Amino acid sequence: MQFVFIPERVCSKMFMIEVDEKSRVITRFDFKGGCPGNLQGIGRLMRGMHIDEVISRFENMPICPTSKVSSCPEQIRRAMLDLRAKLDTGMVQPQPHFGLESFASLKN
Repeated sequence: MQFVFIPERVCSKMFMIEVDEKSRVITRFDFKGGCPGNLQGIGRLMRGMHIDEVISRFENMPICPTSKVSSCPEQIRRAMLDLRAKLDTGMVQPQPHFGLESFASLKN
């Protein structure tokens, strides 16, 4: 399933996360906005990880100097917490499958 999360108070505008619903393993992470090198690296490291592992590893991350409030890893952790809650409660709404090209018109 694909999950879309809108981060708050960071440079990134959107996270698109694909996860296997049964195993809860992340199969893909895409983003719009933010630091491409850092987020691509984070996404590659997250691929194949269980969502609970990401939640655990991204706990108590330092604040980004440009945000002064949060960081992309903290926002990714929030996305995983939201996703886990939706999976636990069965409140997951199917979302269309799309790639980053669908967001080409969005401005940073």
